[in-house]
Amino acid sequence: MTWVLLGALVLAEIAYPLVRDRAPLVIATVVLGFAVSVVHAVTSRGLRTGTALVAVTAGGGLLVELLGVHTGVPFGRYAYGTALGPRLSGVPLVIPLAWTWMAWPAWLAAGVLVQRPGPRVALAGLGLAAWDLFLDPQMVAAGYWHWTDPHPALPGVPTVPLTNYLGWLAVAVLLMATLQLAAGPRGRVARRRADAPMLALYLWTYFSSVLAHAAFLGLPGSAAWGALGMGLVAAPLAVQLGRRR
Repeated sequence: MTWVLLGALVLAEIAYPLVRDRAPLVIATVVLGFAVSVVHAVTSRGLRTGTALVAVTAGGGLLVELLGVHTGVPFGRYAYGTALGPRLSGVPLVIPLAWTWMAWPAWLAAGVLVQRPGPRVALAGLGLAAWDLFLDPQMVAAGYWHWTDPHPALPGVPTVPLTNYLGWLAVAVLLMATLQLAAGPRGRVARRRADAPMLALYLWTYFSSVLAHAAFLGLPGSAAWGALGMGLVAAPLAVQLGRRR
């Protein structure tokens, strides 16, 4: 089931640069990403871990998004448009699902590289936060949300402030630390064979995002920064998996 959902997710992402009305596809992609991570967590680690994953990442993601929209903390002042479907107090309901979508593969990828709890939490947080080097520039360019003052910004990515990435890193590490406690012993064990779909998802997200931003979406700045940032986890993961074959 996990591989089927992953295949559907990959097809949806491939279609993104090829369609004109992208908002429905964005929503479908996030729902698929959420589903593949939750289904994998439940089938590979059990209901407790799956429930913890949703509560910590989707629940925590919703809370931090509500805080961010209304106070500007911790990402900077921003606002969502109306294209991404129903909203709760200004936050599209689909947005918290995106936190779950990438939190789980980032958590498992970190578990392949390090086993000690502290370093794993830090690396998983980095692995999740670095995804936003792709995500935010792409979504801002599409008009799904925007910042009131996107300065200072990374060179080549003038639409997203540095505060956003720093906020993402802080929140991602906090979520991973909470997941470490809430998921139980089974949620902390790395299982390479069982986790293959999620490790493949993390690497696919990395390589496809670099290609899409550089070649199809006209976002060379985020292609470069995302390649560098997310590559800090994706590149060692690819090397480590290659050595174990």
